[in-house]
Amino acid sequence: MQRTAVLNVVGLTTRLIGNATPKIRAFMERNRLATIDPALPAVTSTVQSTYLTGRAPRDHGIVANGWYDRDYAEHRFWKQSNHLVRGEKLWEALRRHDPEFTCAKLFWWFNMYSSADYAITPRPLYPADGRKVFDVHTQPMGMRERIKKDLGPFPFPSFWGPGADLKSTLWIAQSAKWVEEKHWPSLSLVYLPHLDYDLQRLGLDMKGITQTLADIDDVVGDLIKFYETRHIKVVLLSEYGITDVDRPVHLNRVFREKGWISIKDELGTEAIDLGGSKVFAIADHQLAHIYVQDPALMNEVRDVVAAVPGVGEVMAKQQKFLAGLDHERSGDLIAIADDHSWFTYYYWLDDRKAPDYARCVDIHRKCGYDPVELFLDPAIKFPKLKIAAKLAKKMLGMRMLMNVIPLDSMLVRGSHGRRPADPQDWPVVIGDLPSLPKSATIRAVEVFGHLYSHCVTGHGYQKVGL
Repeated sequence: MQRTAVLNVVGLTTRLIGNATPKIRAFMERNRLATIDPALPAVTSTVQSTYLTGRAPRDHGIVANGWYDRDYAEHRFWKQSNHLVRGEKLWEALRRHDPEFTCAKLFWWFNMYSSADYAITPRPLYPADGRKVFDVHTQPMGMRERIKKDLGPFPFPSFWGPGADLKSTLWIAQSAKWVEEKHWPSLSLVYLPHLDYDLQRLGLDMKGITQTLADIDDVVGDLIKFYETRHIKVVLLSEYGITDVDRPVHLNRVFREKGWISIKDELGTEAIDLGGSKVFAIADHQLAHIYVQDPALMNEVRDVVAAVPGVGEVMAKQQKFLAGLDHERSGDLIAIADDHSWFTYYYWLDDRKAPDYARCVDIHRKCGYDPVELFLDPAIKFPKLKIAAKLAKKMLGMRMLMNVIPLDSMLVRGSHGRRPADPQDWPVVIGDLPSLPKSATIRAVEVFGHLYSHCVTGHGYQKVGL
């Protein structure tokens, strides 16, 4: 077995490897590189599950970062149990080859209750008094207090939200070193999210993201040096490429104007009643699962969605099958945005009626992914003062609402989820991968086999049935 570290550099593409990333470029030049024809949808939960099982969404079941649960009549977004992912995982296959094989899974998604030996994942605490206390969940459970004692608390506000920055990626990199020094795993899976933030905020503004590229290059270069001095081979991997967008598409507002959305008044704000709605969308970047609960409307819904500016394709039964998305969690229809658009979850027609969580970082209540959470509301004159006042209330045990997020979806300049037209915007895998032809393009489901063969020295590419 070859000890291996897979560094998941989110958003990395060949377009971004250059003068601003000398360490990544040097690593690329002395190894093999392949672009990855991205999974559909090219979003975190789906792509990671595809890489780690070698299977399409129809088999592993992760059709997006979130979907509608027909039994509960509720949406499920950013859930964390690994039991949701069907199929044998990479580390389980490797453990069959070598019973002493161990795996550390650090901040990859679906990281709770997996069969990985060591795991760290963001997980707040929710006391009964309504507070949200930032923390992490670890496996084994006792590792949580030990690693926080040595590294300090995980900087949760820098992991997501308007304060998202390099601090969280640095902590994750330090945690990877800590786990290696304490436990010597055979395989380390390390998630490095820093590029993701400014690429969504700014798009492919190369001048604007130069420092971001240099920052992630330093982190990656340091980890490469750390692992290689311990005779651990490194593989660089990414999940998707982010491209420029300038048009948000509000499918739920279209459906509401057609009378298909059920709205409930909640203390003067509007809540969407998914179970009572005839048609609604669960939006996720550049893909939206559309659930049609009145079958008589199916053809009309398809025609309406296809006519919405910004929609590039509407997938029904046959198209879902061809894309490997024919799973019970998928929408009855799936909309794919065109190359300059993305889907919001917005359903209200008057911002004064927006639900209270709309102006907060709240990844679970929203019936869709919301990249506007990366911005502070520009209408707030003194945002730092306002946030400080709210935090003071929290420390005093008072209830408060951190309503500092704008409702202006035009702020978002980069998105992902569809298959970019230019392969320069496709994800990459880089490493000493003997089974990988130089300058190749591989499918997302093939990443599993190449990682397997990298870990199992002397073995060829491991093909997994789809």
